[in-house]
Amino acid sequence: MKNKKKDKKKKASVSASLDHLSEYLAPRKGLIPMIGMGLILINLFLQFFFLNSWVAQSNLFLHFGLLTAIFGLMLAWAL
Repeated sequence: MKNKKKDKKKKASVSASLDHLSEYLAPRKGLIPMIGMGLILINLFLQFFFLNSWVAQSNLFLHFGLLTAIFGLMLAWAL
């Protein structure tokens, strides 16, 4: 019985958070792709300044930035 109440409360909380996030991002459609491009630029600078670091060799920010930008474009198209 208590678990059902917790589940309903949790679902309502998640739903309210997604509604708030959607209302915030609707007029700012290019924000997430710009963040992704910024991460890609950070990766470019890391390649020059930290040559032997794990982050630079794995291109972590490049991959994360590309995924963020693609997700942002898909989300902007849906909103």
